[in-house]
Amino acid sequence: MPPQNDAPHLPRSAPIEAYGKGGFAFADMSHRGSLLCLPEGIWAWEVTRPDQIDKYSLRRVFAAANSVDTLILGTGTKVWAPPAELRAALRAVHVVLDAMQTGPAIRTYNIMMGERRRVAAALIAVP
Repeated sequence: MPPQNDAPHLPRSAPIEAYGKGGFAFADMSHRGSLLCLPEGIWAWEVTRPDQIDKYSLRRVFAAANSVDTLILGTGTKVWAPPAELRAALRAVHVVLDAMQTGPAIRTYNIMMGERRRVAAALIAVP
């Protein structure tokens, strides 16, 4: 996987306004590819398939664990059960993992953001 860019697309969190066609719309911007949404910003995310999700691809989430209670994982169009070791690693830093397809993940993320919850989202882009 290519190295992660340190520059966020947006230096704050924002609701996801639309998704599909390989990308997302948020904060009057659009992005092609997957997204990692944290309380301090939104970044491009190199993951394109659920089997690429691991501690390395989620390293920003682990680094931000003090500001995140829940990670919503959007797994694209497939249902995917995260490995027990990934769940355990997140639980060890007090982050609850909730995995679902990307559409429901976006809706859940937006609702939790609206409730001012400490939420992050890792969203795989869908066609």
